[in-house]
Amino acid sequence: MSERVVVIASGETERRSLPLLLGHLAAESVTIEDVRTPSKHRAINAIEAEKIVRSVWFERMDDERPDKFVVLLDTDRSIPQDALASIKAGLPSRLRDIDANVLFAYAQQHLEAWFFADSGGLRRFLGRDLGNVDSSQPDEILNPKQHLKHLLGPRPYTSLVSRDIASTLDAEDIAKRSPSFRGFLAAVKNGNVNELE
Repeated sequence: MSERVVVIASGETERRSLPLLLGHLAAESVTIEDVRTPSKHRAINAIEAEKIVRSVWFERMDDERPDKFVVLLDTDRSIPQDALASIKAGLPSRLRDIDANVLFAYAQQHLEAWFFADSGGLRRFLGRDLGNVDSSQPDEILNPKQHLKHLLGPRPYTSLVSRDIASTLDAEDIAKRSPSFRGFLAAVKNGNVNELE
């Protein structure tokens, strides 16, 4: 039986691209049922995550409920443990009545850093060199979203573009180079969640 997972992420870019980056997990009996985001572009915090978990949980029949929720935060320029601290401290106590695992992961700095981890796939999508970015350490790229926007030139970076980029990338290549993506995969698969600490 497949494990049903709902990811809670920050925005439309994640909602469109994460199912593509996680599609290979179906072969491991992990089904990404949905990627949910806070309404009105609110930041993810314990209150917003609780609203989403409760909404997903109570809109479904008992046998259709997810086995797990994974809350994915962008760290921006914060230390990952600091970015996760308040939500990890506040959310579990608010969800005692929900019978599903709630795990936490982060994208360092932003999801777009993961795109640079598959430099070959991103180059093919863009049809150009990636500039002076070190794709061997994508989690260390400062402001990867801005760098990607620059590489796109006059083409605006939208959630649809993020989906198109994600469709050309190889999740295994990303996992080889991005510790934060490996940690996210571990949370989604219930692997070594200690990577998230």
